[in-house]
Amino acid sequence: MGLLNPNQRGSRGTQEDYHGSSNNNSTSSPSSPRSIHNSKKKWSNLLPLFLVLVFISEIAFLGRLDIIKKADFVNSWTESFYQFTTSPLVSSTNFLETSDEVPVVGISDASLEVVGSGGDGETCEEWLEREDHVVYSRDFQKDPVLVFGGEQRPCDVGCKFLPLHKRTQAEAAIGLRHIGETSGVLRSMESAIYYPDNDIATARRKGYDVVMTTSLSSDVPVGYFSWAEYDIMAPLQPKTEKALAAAYISNCGAINSRLQALEKLEKFNVKIDSYGACHHNRDENVDKLEALKHYKFSLAFENSNAEDYVTEKYFQSLVAGSVPVVYGAPNIQDFAPSPGSILHIKELNGVGSVAKTMKRLEENNTAYNEFLRWKHDGPSDSFKALVDMAAVHSDCRLCIFLATKIHEKEEKSLGFPKRPCKCTRGSESVHHLYIRERGRFQMESIFLRSGNLTMAAMESAVLSKFKSIKHETVWRKERPEKIRGEKRELKVYRIYPVGMTQRQALYTFHFKGISFRSHIESNPCAKFEVIFV
Repeated sequence: MGLLNPNQRGSRGTQEDYHGSSNNNSTSSPSSPRSIHNSKKKWSNLLPLFLVLVFISEIAFLGRLDIIKKADFVNSWTESFYQFTTSPLVSSTNFLETSDEVPVVGISDASLEVVGSGGDGETCEEWLEREDHVVYSRDFQKDPVLVFGGEQRPCDVGCKFLPLHKRTQAEAAIGLRHIGETSGVLRSMESAIYYPDNDIATARRKGYDVVMTTSLSSDVPVGYFSWAEYDIMAPLQPKTEKALAAAYISNCGAINSRLQALEKLEKFNVKIDSYGACHHNRDENVDKLEALKHYKFSLAFENSNAEDYVTEKYFQSLVAGSVPVVYGAPNIQDFAPSPGSILHIKELNGVGSVAKTMKRLEENNTAYNEFLRWKHDGPSDSFKALVDMAAVHSDCRLCIFLATKIHEKEEKSLGFPKRPCKCTRGSESVHHLYIRERGRFQMESIFLRSGNLTMAAMESAVLSKFKSIKHETVWRKERPEKIRGEKRELKVYRIYPVGMTQRQALYTFHFKGISFRSHIESNPCAKFEVIFV
């Protein structure tokens, strides 16, 4: 069915369309003008019923019978007839111009004020808030997500973790593959190089619907980092040890040549105190973290060089204020507290260059201190955005992920009500969008006008909305006080569509050119997440 013009539809019932000219002769002959006039008059008597049938048929075709309840003007057959024969078509939600799949009719400014508000003066924003309101069939506060295998945590969405004897009731089960209606969840903090099932594609092939690993490309990342576990902003201590670096390596069978890297550093005359079982040369029984604080460098050598596999070896170095020398994740710079704050041995033949830099910094305290400036000035926004993710426990983030999927599935069902998502007045439209902070479940409404569909306008609308509701960031209680900022201060770091991985959201995704406008126009009632820093 094509797009209908309300003026054309309204003109179908005019008497002039069905009567002959007043100058015609009046005779009783079947072919006379009077006979033709009488014949047309009989048809015109049936016009009200015909128009009503057409009207109801179109409503049924559009799948929007609820309009009968909403349209104030459809009170009787007679009133319906006059609405369609004497004035342009006016209606409610069903006939708003929208980017939905259902073909609908754009309405005039006056029509919107009458029908959309039930009275004059209602804005597009107010109208959309009301018309787009949806009550989902499932209220997660009353009917929480049921998960087997985790621990009960405070969470923005209702979730309940079941004990072993109730695991068959779970909607998702950690550590189990997909069985019946229960989604399988793989959760592991081990490298996929040693545990191949932790590879995301492999895990899905083996029946896991949700993947929780250290990879930021997994559905629910579970990294080693968090403000609560690591006092990353701890003050610096004097570097009193004679050795340039400290190492704690106890697994001597790593397959990534980390021991060869250590040996090469020593060959370049870098003195290393090795407290672990591998290359052991220091016997003192000291607290690891306390010992690291007094070395200029610490060797954060992982047991595998896998993307995003960054363990406590690295984060303890940051806490200690000992510059990390990393041999491990190829993307370790994504985890740096600021540019120029770590040294990375990308491959064995690069050990010499790193050794040379270490010895230069040993002799130049000013240059060395630049590597630790972030301890005084605070880490970069990118680092805060990364670590803030863990302010919401992974068990809660799993529940948010599952609840979001459940609502998305309902939205795609045939019985889910259609929403306008866009209000058009004259040549301008107002788009209804939804936004939530990462780590939250509930959405907030924001509105953008068609003349300003830009990321700058989006960011402005997001800040205005969250400031108006006195929003407190999800990470505020966990972040060190030194880098929390003012209580109500909000700064946008990223805005991205719901459903993206954290790798995409933090490092690879950006709206460019007209793509933001295209996304809004092709995704009615689009949903986004925001990361505040």
